[in-house]
Amino acid sequence: MSMQTDRLEEMGRELGEAVTETPEYAAFEEAKQAVENDDEVQAQISEFESLREEFMFARQTGNATQEGLEKVQSAQEELHSMPAMAEYLEAQETLQARLEAINEAISEPLAVDFGGEAGGCCHD
Repeated sequence: MSMQTDRLEEMGRELGEAVTETPEYAAFEEAKQAVENDDEVQAQISEFESLREEFMFARQTGNATQEGLEKVQSAQEELHSMPAMAEYLEAQETLQARLEAINEAISEPLAVDFGGEAGGCCHD
């Protein structure tokens, strides 16, 4: 690798470390720990995942029903309404918005829109 590439990667690591020092990241980590330490939330996550896997299998085998979909949606709504999980999802969304803003700042001076280039290259 060239010296410039090494420096860019170093700057990337420094940026990552700086992100871990933001209030958004701290709130996310705190909310994540709360979810991981909450037995009720963990039980509801397991219930939701089980119902979702069941439904996905039913869908693959052509046996999916509206009732099955509604069970999955209901379990997800119940999970998302739990205070610790709701706080986690909000913290995740806030951190994601911060990361998107950082990505836009990085992309601004570049002539390439990486999101727009996903489907192909070199459109006139």
